[in-house]
Amino acid sequence: MSSILYGIHPVTDAIKSGRKIEKVILKQGFDGPQARALTALLKEYDIPYTWVPVQKLDQLAKGAHQGVVAYISQIDYVSFEEMVENALAHKAAPLFVLLDGVSDVRNLGAVARTAECAGFDGIIIPAKGGAPINADAVKASAGALLRVPVAKVSNLKIPIFYMLESGFQVVAATEKGADYIYDINLKKPTAIVMGSEGKGISSSVLDICDIQARIPMTGETGSLNVSVAAAIFMYEAVRQRN
Repeated sequence: MSSILYGIHPVTDAIKSGRKIEKVILKQGFDGPQARALTALLKEYDIPYTWVPVQKLDQLAKGAHQGVVAYISQIDYVSFEEMVENALAHKAAPLFVLLDGVSDVRNLGAVARTAECAGFDGIIIPAKGGAPINADAVKASAGALLRVPVAKVSNLKIPIFYMLESGFQVVAATEKGADYIYDINLKKPTAIVMGSEGKGISSSVLDICDIQARIPMTGETGSLNVSVAAAIFMYEAVRQRN
């Protein structure tokens, strides 16, 4: 189970005190001055929140939740600027992986596990639309999410622009790519972007990646699981560098 906190005042106090909150779920129909104050606070701190039936909250919280349940982060995030600058200070050609809407915690954990094994310097995920880094994700990663730097951003385009300006190539993993991953020079500073399990990389993110590459596919199945595809991309970088 994830670590959760519930109740209007405990959740409000946790946010104001700087606790790392993954997301907040609110009871459908939750309204009034306290509700409006809390949702305003969530927007101010850029914390994702959703509305759910009260039965969902009753399942999660075994006490008086007052229509509010928060998921507490299992890790300490770093800023993506700090992540990139630290990597550049210690490596000529750092490697990063960005996940665009990967929503399954097991896939997130598997990608993180491979990233650590492959020597990647960090993982960047969106604040909204992706899997939460909870106890299940940490378990699926075999603890890698506790060891690899992770940054959470409001919009993936921001770190992509930052990396492009910092001399990185940004490689989108997409079946639409003109080149195979094996034809791309991954010895340079590189960020690899992986898309969601169902939709792939969003068009707005895909448009700003400077390289689009694909994995050769000869069978009738149209795509690979995202964690498998990520492993192929990441270990091609390892192969080239070794």
